[in-house]
Amino acid sequence: MHEELQHRAEAICYACDSHCCNDAHPPLSKERYKLILTCGDFADCIEHDGYLRLRTRKDGGCVMLSGKKCRIHAVKPETCAAGPFTFAVTDHTLEIFLKRESLCPLVAFLKSDPEMYDFQFHRARDYFTNLVASLPKEEIAIISSIPEDETDLVARVPLDRAGQ
Repeated sequence: MHEELQHRAEAICYACDSHCCNDAHPPLSKERYKLILTCGDFADCIEHDGYLRLRTRKDGGCVMLSGKKCRIHAVKPETCAAGPFTFAVTDHTLEIFLKRESLCPLVAFLKSDPEMYDFQFHRARDYFTNLVASLPKEEIAIISSIPEDETDLVARVPLDRAGQ
């Protein structure tokens, strides 16, 4: 299932204009940060501006985007791997949003295949839950305050209060 989704998603993403890679500052857990650094000399691609994240180029594109491909695809940030889902945390609740088809062509594919949708949704939920658990609540508040236009709320997941 994972390989089929990965191949289909890569083809769809390659045909896209990299909408989700523009003006994005995906947060990084310390674990993901270390993993990215093991793949190359990428320290200058990462910044801490309220939270640990990937930088963008002057044109707004992600520094890891080369042509239409991610230079760190195999170890990309949790939120990138969770796409086209995104998240926010409100009152100890993980809110999961799905980007609209007008923003992400992968959404139409997922909506046409309930099994793939469920697979990616659960994968995204796990990525988000682990990411939120690994970051300080101040950073989660900053990340959650970033507006996510063209998304629809698809789930609310209670978080462990001890972890938040």
